[in-house]
Amino acid sequence: METYAKQMIDLQKTTFDKTFDTIVKLQDQAEKMTFDAIGQMPWVTEEGRKALDDSVKMFKNARDDYKKVVADGFDRMEQVFV
Repeated sequence: METYAKQMIDLQKTTFDKTFDTIVKLQDQAEKMTFDAIGQMPWVTEEGRKALDDSVKMFKNARDDYKKVVADGFDRMEQVFV
């Protein structure tokens, strides 16, 4: 039973990690495309670019915090079931 629980947790953890990494790559690509497009728009002010940059940084911090919380949850689940 213990081995089965560990296998299930490992499967879920691997699935989450791979999915999360794929989503991060997609978001990073979208960020690059957005900043490239904004770089070609002369009417966007420096304040507007800074606001967007600040939003992206805040989003990335929240995304990293989310991953840490989920990873911590998997660790706790392992401690309970294994």
